[in-house]
Amino acid sequence: MVNKVTNLSCTAFLAEHIQNLKIAVIGDVMLDRYFYGEVKRISPEAPVPVNKVKRIKSVLGGAANVAANLAHLECRVFMGGVTGADNNREVLEAMMAEKGIDYSGLIKSQQRETITKMRILGAQQQMLRLDFEETGDLFPEETEALSLWLQNLLEAGLDGVIVSDYAKGVCSDNFVQWVIAAAHQYHVPVLIDPKGADWNKYRGCDFITPNLKEMCEAAGELVPNEDEDVLRLAQNAREKYAIKNVVVTRSERGMTLAGLDGLVINDPATAQEVFDVSGAGDTVAATLLAGAAGKLALQDAVFMANRAAGIVVAKVGTYPVHREELLKDLLTEERKQGRGYRTLSWSEIESLAKTWRSCGEKIVFTNGCFDILHVGHVSYLEKAARLGRHLVVGLNSDTSVRKLKGDVRPLVHELDRARVLAALACVDAVVLFEQDTPTELIEKIRPDILVKGGDYKPEEVAGREYAGEVRIIDFEDGYSTTGIVEQIVQFVKEGKL
Repeated sequence: MVNKVTNLSCTAFLAEHIQNLKIAVIGDVMLDRYFYGEVKRISPEAPVPVNKVKRIKSVLGGAANVAANLAHLECRVFMGGVTGADNNREVLEAMMAEKGIDYSGLIKSQQRETITKMRILGAQQQMLRLDFEETGDLFPEETEALSLWLQNLLEAGLDGVIVSDYAKGVCSDNFVQWVIAAAHQYHVPVLIDPKGADWNKYRGCDFITPNLKEMCEAAGELVPNEDEDVLRLAQNAREKYAIKNVVVTRSERGMTLAGLDGLVINDPATAQEVFDVSGAGDTVAATLLAGAAGKLALQDAVFMANRAAGIVVAKVGTYPVHREELLKDLLTEERKQGRGYRTLSWSEIESLAKTWRSCGEKIVFTNGCFDILHVGHVSYLEKAARLGRHLVVGLNSDTSVRKLKGDVRPLVHELDRARVLAALACVDAVVLFEQDTPTELIEKIRPDILVKGGDYKPEEVAGREYAGEVRIIDFEDGYSTTGIVEQIVQFVKEGKL
């Protein structure tokens, strides 16, 4: 059953299990194009701003963005849909191939063009959107090709199916009902990202993920964004359409799930600044279905999807959530809740650093033993963090500390030292290293700024060849672990302890 409760945590699922999932996405595939520019004047031809284009970016859109989210979560993804036989199709193919998405189910139509949405942005804000599309039901031969593709995948073994409906023609009533029935023959859960007021074609699915506006349209009733009202609409829809779980995304109020046997889950949103909600629904669909297909408890699957959406809305444009940044976010939240803790692996921090760099976010790295964390350490780390967007701390393992400081050190176990460091607001990630120096770790991360404390000269700092630049920060006078230890020893000798 997709709602089986297990002891698997979100972080353990992301770290160890999600890569084994095989998920098919079916729906209306689009190409999203972004034209980034700056606006400094008004056109003399008409009272409209003139946008001087500086950069053009193409990303996977529509159902393809759901596939992109799953691919960045590192699931095995299979894309099914219809495009035109045009240049934009070639762009989509190249991007899917780069992300490792199997697009063998992407039917090439001679009767329509690839759906393309063009967004014009100035100063990071959308000014205008242009849509190029032809809508209408698929031709019988196209539907037959998609059906055969999915049937073969189900026979080979799938963990989940997502139907991403944008009402452009792929998700006709009969075809969606066939998808649900075919998947259920193999006990494979189906999640629907819906469109329109009539949900009869979604009848019997395992999950449906409307936003509040879509929920109200389907119910034929406008309600305020309050728990009781939203839950009532979701429960009514669940019963009317025999849907196992109705999950309503509620913007600043988070997510609400109405499930079987009276199950109710209200998960609040993450408080943060919202830049762009484009694609947030796709992120919820991908992450929620991945969690459910991976046998996470529904409470955890909803929580994980909600955190993923929070990451996406803080970005500009259609942005697929990455496994490493979601894992880091979940680890941070678990620490706040006092739950289990572990450091990031080298492969995880390497991948996360690549994600941060791709977003143009500056990475700062420093390292040390941090045995008995004190004010001097905290002051030093806060100064380092202010040099960039993300601070990564390389932490000497217990074995490494003993080599540097003798057999009596460290006084605090490596995981305890790591957890205390990670609890600091200025620290984004902690990674252990066994070597005498962090050079190999720095080579993996390749930070923009490498920070060292004390009286080092930049040319003496280990790993400097793999960093953009080296900064030296003075330690706070009067603070040291050795000094604390010596004071404790003196107090013991004097009988004060």
